[in-house]
Amino acid sequence: MKKTFKLKNLALSLAVAGAASVAMVPAASQAGVSANIGMVSNYVFRGIEQTESASASAGLDFESDSGFYIGTWAADVESGLEYDLYGGWAGEFEGVSLGLGASGFYYTDTAFDSTYEEVNASIGYGMFTIGYDKGTYKPSSGDVDYDHKYLSVAYEDFSATYGVNDGDIDTSDDALSYLDLGYSTELAAGFDGSINFVATSSEDDATKDQSYLILGVSKSFDLM
Repeated sequence: MKKTFKLKNLALSLAVAGAASVAMVPAASQAGVSANIGMVSNYVFRGIEQTESASASAGLDFESDSGFYIGTWAADVESGLEYDLYGGWAGEFEGVSLGLGASGFYYTDTAFDSTYEEVNASIGYGMFTIGYDKGTYKPSSGDVDYDHKYLSVAYEDFSATYGVNDGDIDTSDDALSYLDLGYSTELAAGFDGSINFVATSSEDDATKDQSYLILGVSKSFDLM
Protein backbone atom coordinates (compact mmCIF):
# COMPACT_ATOMS: atom_id res chain seq x y z
CA MET A 1 0.00 0.00 0.00
CA LYS A 2 1.05 3.59 0.13
CA LYS A 3 0.02 6.88 1.59
CA THR A 4 -1.24 10.15 0.37
CA PHE A 5 1.37 12.82 -0.14
CA LYS A 6 4.65 14.24 1.16
CA LEU A 7 4.30 17.38 3.25
CA LYS A 8 7.66 18.48 1.85
CA ASN A 9 6.38 18.56 -1.71
CA LEU A 10 2.74 19.61 -1.41
CA ALA A 11 1.44 20.39 1.92
CA LEU A 12 1.66 16.72 2.59
CA SER A 13 2.28 12.37 0.57
CA LEU A 14 0.71 4.64 -0.90
CA ALA A 15 -0.72 -0.51 -1.78
CA VAL A 16 -1.85 -1.99 -3.23
CA ALA A 17 1.46 -0.02 -4.29
CA GLY A 18 3.88 0.91 -6.82
CA ALA A 19 3.41 1.70 -10.41
CA ALA A 20 -0.07 3.05 -10.35
CA SER A 21 -1.66 3.33 -7.02
CA VAL A 22 -2.33 0.28 -5.09
CA ALA A 23 -5.84 -0.83 -4.25
CA MET A 24 -6.87 -0.69 -0.64
CA VAL A 25 -9.10 -3.76 -0.88
CA PRO A 26 -7.76 -7.18 -1.88
CA ALA A 27 -8.95 -8.04 -5.37
CA ALA A 28 -9.41 -11.75 -4.73
CA SER A 29 -12.90 -12.92 -3.82
CA GLN A 30 -11.80 -16.32 -2.53
CA ALA A 31 -11.02 -16.62 1.18
CA GLY A 32 -7.48 -17.42 2.20
CA VAL A 33 -3.97 -16.12 2.81
CA SER A 34 -1.86 -14.76 -0.03
CA ALA A 35 1.52 -13.08 -0.43
CA ASN A 36 2.94 -10.82 -3.11
CA ILE A 37 6.29 -9.47 -4.23
CA GLY A 38 7.01 -6.80 -6.80
CA MET A 39 9.29 -4.13 -8.20
CA VAL A 40 8.61 -0.85 -10.00
CA SER A 41 10.95 1.44 -11.89
CA ASN A 42 9.96 4.23 -9.52
CA TYR A 43 7.33 4.32 -6.82
CA VAL A 44 4.46 6.77 -7.45
CA PHE A 45 1.32 6.87 -5.32
CA ARG A 46 -1.73 9.05 -5.92
CA GLY A 47 0.31 11.14 -8.32
CA ILE A 48 3.16 11.68 -5.83
CA GLU A 49 6.64 10.30 -6.48
CA GLN A 50 7.95 8.33 -3.52
CA THR A 51 11.24 7.21 -5.07
CA GLU A 52 13.28 8.38 -8.05
CA SER A 53 14.77 4.91 -8.52
CA ALA A 54 13.50 1.33 -8.52
CA SER A 55 11.56 0.14 -5.47
CA ALA A 56 11.00 -3.46 -4.30
CA SER A 57 7.97 -4.45 -2.22
CA ALA A 58 6.33 -7.41 -0.50
CA GLY A 59 2.97 -7.98 1.16
CA LEU A 60 0.82 -10.48 3.03
CA ASP A 61 -3.02 -10.56 3.01
CA PHE A 62 -5.83 -12.53 4.65
CA GLU A 63 -9.41 -12.42 3.38
CA SER A 64 -12.41 -14.22 4.88
CA ASP A 65 -15.46 -15.67 3.11
CA SER A 66 -17.55 -12.85 4.58
CA GLY A 67 -15.38 -10.17 2.93
CA PHE A 68 -13.32 -9.03 5.92
CA TYR A 69 -9.64 -8.60 5.19
CA ILE A 70 -6.42 -7.62 6.91
CA GLY A 71 -2.94 -7.20 5.52
CA THR A 72 0.48 -5.66 5.60
CA TRP A 73 2.78 -4.33 2.88
CA ALA A 74 6.34 -2.95 2.86
CA ALA A 75 8.44 -1.12 0.28
CA ASP A 76 11.95 0.18 -0.14
CA VAL A 77 11.84 4.00 -0.22
CA GLU A 78 15.56 4.53 -0.99
CA SER A 79 16.50 5.55 2.55
CA GLY A 80 14.70 3.18 4.91
CA LEU A 81 11.40 1.36 4.56
CA GLU A 82 7.72 2.13 4.40
CA TYR A 83 5.51 -0.46 6.13
CA ASP A 84 1.72 -0.42 6.03
CA LEU A 85 -1.12 -2.06 7.96
CA TYR A 86 -4.70 -2.16 6.72
CA GLY A 87 -8.00 -3.92 7.26
CA GLY A 88 -11.67 -3.64 6.47
CA TRP A 89 -14.56 -5.19 4.62
CA ALA A 90 -15.45 -5.46 0.92
CA GLY A 91 -18.57 -6.98 -0.62
CA GLU A 92 -21.03 -6.86 -3.50
CA PHE A 93 -24.82 -6.55 -3.56
CA GLU A 94 -26.75 -6.94 -6.84
CA GLY A 95 -23.79 -5.74 -8.88
CA VAL A 96 -22.85 -2.86 -6.56
CA SER A 97 -19.48 -3.27 -4.83
CA LEU A 98 -18.83 -1.61 -1.48
CA GLY A 99 -15.68 -1.18 0.58
CA LEU A 100 -14.93 0.27 4.01
CA GLY A 101 -11.59 0.09 5.78
CA ALA A 102 -8.74 1.76 7.62
CA SER A 103 -5.04 2.07 6.76
CA GLY A 104 -1.85 3.11 8.51
CA PHE A 105 1.36 4.07 6.68
CA TYR A 106 4.54 4.02 8.76
CA TYR A 107 8.27 4.52 8.20
CA THR A 108 11.56 3.44 9.70
CA ASP A 109 13.67 6.16 11.35
CA THR A 110 15.90 6.66 8.29
CA ALA A 111 12.99 7.11 5.84
CA PHE A 112 11.84 10.46 4.42
CA ASP A 113 8.36 10.67 5.91
CA SER A 114 6.14 10.36 8.99
CA THR A 115 2.98 8.46 9.91
CA TYR A 116 -0.28 8.64 7.94
CA GLU A 117 -3.52 7.08 9.22
CA GLU A 118 -6.78 7.14 7.27
CA VAL A 119 -10.22 5.64 6.73
CA ASN A 120 -11.15 4.45 3.24
CA ALA A 121 -14.53 4.09 1.54
CA SER A 122 -15.48 3.09 -2.02
CA ILE A 123 -18.50 2.16 -4.12
CA GLY A 124 -18.47 0.67 -7.59
CA TYR A 125 -20.70 -0.58 -10.37
CA GLY A 126 -19.53 -2.30 -13.52
CA MET A 127 -16.35 -0.66 -14.80
CA PHE A 128 -16.61 2.35 -12.46
CA THR A 129 -15.46 2.95 -8.87
CA ILE A 130 -15.53 6.11 -6.81
CA GLY A 131 -13.71 6.44 -3.50
CA TYR A 132 -12.90 8.75 -0.64
CA ASP A 133 -10.00 8.57 1.84
CA LYS A 134 -9.86 10.81 4.93
CA GLY A 135 -6.68 10.86 6.94
CA THR A 136 -4.33 12.54 9.39
CA TYR A 137 -0.64 13.13 8.74
CA LYS A 138 1.44 13.04 11.95
CA PRO A 139 4.82 14.81 11.68
CA SER A 140 6.61 16.00 14.82
CA SER A 141 5.35 19.55 14.19
CA GLY A 142 1.69 18.55 14.71
CA ASP A 143 -1.19 16.70 13.05
CA VAL A 144 -2.47 17.74 9.61
CA ASP A 145 -5.81 16.54 8.17
CA TYR A 146 -5.96 15.59 4.47
CA ASP A 147 -8.26 13.82 2.02
CA HIS A 148 -8.17 12.06 -1.34
CA LYS A 149 -11.04 11.62 -3.83
CA TYR A 150 -10.93 9.50 -6.99
CA LEU A 151 -12.85 7.98 -9.89
CA SER A 152 -11.52 4.80 -11.54
CA VAL A 153 -12.52 2.98 -14.71
CA ALA A 154 -11.30 -0.54 -15.55
CA TYR A 155 -11.85 -2.53 -18.75
CA GLU A 156 -10.10 -5.86 -19.27
CA ASP A 157 -6.35 -5.11 -18.83
CA PHE A 158 -6.71 -1.32 -19.03
CA SER A 159 -7.42 1.15 -16.23
CA ALA A 160 -7.74 4.88 -15.69
CA THR A 161 -7.95 6.85 -12.44
CA TYR A 162 -8.54 10.54 -11.87
CA GLY A 163 -7.89 11.68 -8.33
CA VAL A 164 -7.50 14.81 -6.22
CA ASN A 165 -5.23 15.03 -3.16
CA ASP A 166 -5.84 17.84 -0.70
CA GLY A 167 -2.77 17.83 1.50
CA ASP A 168 -4.27 20.12 4.13
CA ILE A 169 -8.05 20.54 4.15
CA ASP A 170 -7.68 23.74 6.21
CA THR A 171 -5.64 25.42 3.45
CA SER A 172 -7.13 26.56 0.12
CA ASP A 173 -5.58 26.32 -3.37
CA ASP A 174 -3.05 23.61 -2.56
CA ALA A 175 -4.71 20.47 -3.98
CA LEU A 176 -2.95 18.22 -6.49
CA SER A 177 -4.88 16.32 -9.16
CA TYR A 178 -3.57 13.40 -11.18
CA LEU A 179 -4.51 11.12 -14.06
CA ASP A 180 -3.16 7.57 -13.99
CA LEU A 181 -3.48 5.43 -17.16
CA GLY A 182 -2.44 1.80 -16.82
CA TYR A 183 -2.13 -1.50 -18.63
CA SER A 184 -1.23 -4.87 -17.08
CA THR A 185 -0.69 -8.32 -18.54
CA GLU A 186 0.77 -11.73 -17.69
CA LEU A 187 4.42 -11.83 -18.75
CA ALA A 188 5.04 -15.48 -17.88
CA ALA A 189 3.45 -18.13 -15.70
CA GLY A 190 2.66 -16.43 -12.41
CA PHE A 191 4.35 -13.13 -13.28
CA ASP A 192 2.44 -9.95 -14.17
CA GLY A 193 3.81 -6.85 -15.83
CA SER A 194 2.41 -3.33 -15.83
CA ILE A 195 3.00 0.05 -17.43
CA ASN A 196 1.50 3.29 -16.12
CA PHE A 197 1.58 6.87 -17.28
CA VAL A 198 0.83 9.38 -14.51
CA ALA A 199 0.36 13.13 -15.05
CA THR A 200 -0.19 15.65 -12.24
CA SER A 201 -1.41 19.23 -11.97
CA SER A 202 -1.30 21.43 -8.85
CA GLU A 203 -3.36 24.42 -7.73
CA ASP A 204 -0.20 25.71 -6.05
CA ASP A 205 1.74 27.82 -8.55
CA ALA A 206 4.99 26.95 -6.75
CA THR A 207 4.50 23.22 -7.47
CA LYS A 208 5.48 22.10 -10.98
CA ASP A 209 3.28 19.77 -13.00
CA GLN A 210 4.90 16.36 -13.37
CA SER A 211 4.56 13.22 -15.47
CA TYR A 212 5.92 9.71 -14.90
CA LEU A 213 6.21 6.52 -16.94
CA ILE A 214 6.39 3.54 -14.60
CA LEU A 215 7.20 -0.09 -15.36
CA GLY A 216 6.38 -2.84 -12.89
CA VAL A 217 6.55 -6.60 -12.37
CA SER A 218 4.85 -8.62 -9.63
CA LYS A 219 4.00 -12.14 -8.50
CA SER A 220 1.31 -13.36 -6.10
CA PHE A 221 1.24 -16.60 -4.10
CA ASP A 222 -1.71 -18.40 -2.51
CA LEU A 223 -0.44 -19.64 0.87
CA MET A 224 -3.64 -21.10 2.34
